[in-house]
Amino acid sequence: MRIHVRHETAYHYASPAKYIIQKLRLSPRSHDGQHIRRWRIEVDQDCRLMETSDAFGNIVHSFTLMGAFDSLSILVEGEVETEETSGVVRGTAERLPLELYLRETDLTEPNADIEAYARKFVRDDGNRLSMLHDMLVDLHEHITFDTNRTDSGTTAADAFALKHGVCQDFSHIFIAAARSLGLPARYIGGYLVQQNGVATSEAGHAWAEAHIPDLGWVGFDPSNGVCITDGYVRVAVGLDYLGAAPVRGSQVGGQSEDLKVAVHTENMAAQQ
Repeated sequence: MRIHVRHETAYHYASPAKYIIQKLRLSPRSHDGQHIRRWRIEVDQDCRLMETSDAFGNIVHSFTLMGAFDSLSILVEGEVETEETSGVVRGTAERLPLELYLRETDLTEPNADIEAYARKFVRDDGNRLSMLHDMLVDLHEHITFDTNRTDSGTTAADAFALKHGVCQDFSHIFIAAARSLGLPARYIGGYLVQQNGVATSEAGHAWAEAHIPDLGWVGFDPSNGVCITDGYVRVAVGLDYLGAAPVRGSQVGGQSEDLKVAVHTENMAAQQ
C-alpha cells in the first residue's frame, strides 16, 4: 500500500512564549514491509532542526526558539510504501535487550485486576501467540473507545477500571498485561489508514508489539482488535506513550496554550 501522511500540530498562545524547546519523534524508519519514499518536517519559525536518535532507535529532531512567539506550527508530510507481513515486524533498529521491555512504567504498571485478567488467557498448550490474540480480541470487545474519559496521563490500571479509553489506553493495558505474563512488550506510535481510502483525525494512532519466541516482534492493535496490517505506518517505539510521544517540550511564557492537531492519512492507490 502507498500511504500519504499529513500531520499538522499548531500552538497558539494567549501571551507570547519567550523560549520554546521541542523534541519530535515524527520520522519513521524503513524496515521490512515499510519503505519511506519521502518525508519532511517543517517548522514555521526560524530554527535549526537537529537530528539524533535515541536508545530505542527512534529518529529524534529537536529545536529551540528564543524571542516572542504568539504561535508555532509543525508540519509533517510524506509517503510510505508498506507490505503485508501478517503482523510480524522485522528489520527494525534494535539496540536494547529484550529484558528491558519487561520493565514497568508509571503508565503501564499492572495492578492485581490486570494481572488476574491476563492470567485468564494462559493456555495449557503454552501457545503465546494464540494467547495474545485471544486477549487482543477480548480487550477490543470489553473496553469502549472514548475520547472524553482519559488523557495522556491516564494509567493502564485507571483505564482498565474505567473500561473506556483511546488507542493509547488500549495499548497500555495490553502492554501491562503481556509484561505481567513475562512477555516483552512495547508501545508503538504511528499512523493508520483504512484499506478503502482516507482517514482524518485529531491524533495519530498507537498500538503495541509483543515479542514471541521463534517469531520475533508482532504488532497488536487492541483498539481495533487486529494485528497490524499494511495500513499501519510505524514511527516511534517506547516503553509507554511518553517514550514515543510525537511532540514533547516545554516553554517559558506562552500562557493559555491552545493546541490543535490534524492528521490526514490516505491510501493513494484506493483514491486513484
